[in-house]
Amino acid sequence: MEAGEIPGAVVMIARNGHLIYGRAFGFASRADRTPMTTGTLFRLASMTKPVTSVATMQLAEQGRLTLHEPVATYLPELKGLKVAVEVTDPATGKRQLTHVAAERQATVQDLLRHTSGFVYGQFGDGPVHKAAVEARIGAPELTTAEMISRLARLPLAHQPGTTFEYSVSTDVLGRLVEVVSGQPLDQYVEQHIAKPLGLRSFAFNVRPGYTLALGPDEAGGEGGAQATRARTPAFLSGGGGMYATAGDYVRFAQMLLNGGELDGVRILSPKTVALMASNHLPPCVVIPPNMRSLLSIIAPTPEMGQGFGLGFAVRTTAGHNPLPGSVGEYYWAVISGVYFWVDPQERLVVVLMTAQGNADIRRRYRQLARQLVYQALTTSNPPLPGAADVQFTACAATGGRS
Repeated sequence: MEAGEIPGAVVMIARNGHLIYGRAFGFASRADRTPMTTGTLFRLASMTKPVTSVATMQLAEQGRLTLHEPVATYLPELKGLKVAVEVTDPATGKRQLTHVAAERQATVQDLLRHTSGFVYGQFGDGPVHKAAVEARIGAPELTTAEMISRLARLPLAHQPGTTFEYSVSTDVLGRLVEVVSGQPLDQYVEQHIAKPLGLRSFAFNVRPGYTLALGPDEAGGEGGAQATRARTPAFLSGGGGMYATAGDYVRFAQMLLNGGELDGVRILSPKTVALMASNHLPPCVVIPPNMRSLLSIIAPTPEMGQGFGLGFAVRTTAGHNPLPGSVGEYYWAVISGVYFWVDPQERLVVVLMTAQGNADIRRRYRQLARQLVYQALTTSNPPLPGAADVQFTACAATGGRS
């Protein structure tokens, strides 16, 4: 903060079910000189994805949806989507775009693990990425139903199940939760996740009584960012629309570490959480260059010793990743500067929240947080039953898993 890199931050660490560290630093708004507190609210961005994934798994536990079913079973507009491919015209030798039939339909599991064939338009320059930007997929003025209608008119970028591409898949899940449950996503999350767990700040808007952490150049006064975000948006983004305090997110993550229970309230079964925290990427899955570049050290690649579960990345192998951690941990990091990880081996939950949009600065502080937390652990918990490294061998054709 003294160097001017971040306006402020909140860091919270829980171990063995107890909060052992919780501090706020700097300003919630540097422009307004508003102090940061441990009760400051942050935009969760993609740390909304684990929440939407939990909602999906609750409905799966109730038998109201199944992970292996095609998404179109619940969202018929998405039936029969084509896949965009580039082919060479034999007459001219030029590359041209064509649409081919999908070899299979994307499933609910594909949405949860980002192998659906959908994309985020802003994270690539391919024809489907450009079409998604032009169609304004995820625009704040659209409802989730309108977003699905627009998405249904676009081709997929990949054959479902073949390629990991971080995408609007979780926004599609948000709409699926609405259709299956019969409730708007914000109401579902409030009734079935936030209220039972006592997460008072969890919402798709800035609730009264909370101060929002703002970026270095944002102002939060009357008519500013805070006032704007106090209104519930039309687009309830299951992939990035929520707000929360660091303390409430620690409680949410502790629920996962506890196997779906917190303070005597159970919202998922232990087996469901274990399923979510397992690597679900198929053998030989392709990780395209734009994903390797975007995600870097957190990419779910064999060389990083990581995979992807149902809503977050998971560490699968010891010794590959240059950052400290444990096999079996799961985590995610997002564009708005918030970050969390859960280490079941160490019974550890860490949440770091800053309001910083600079990618290099975000990345550096996340790496520092890991290094500083783990160097402070001078005693380790005994190994969990069945904990073992998962080893991968190379797929000759793709360089993926086998």
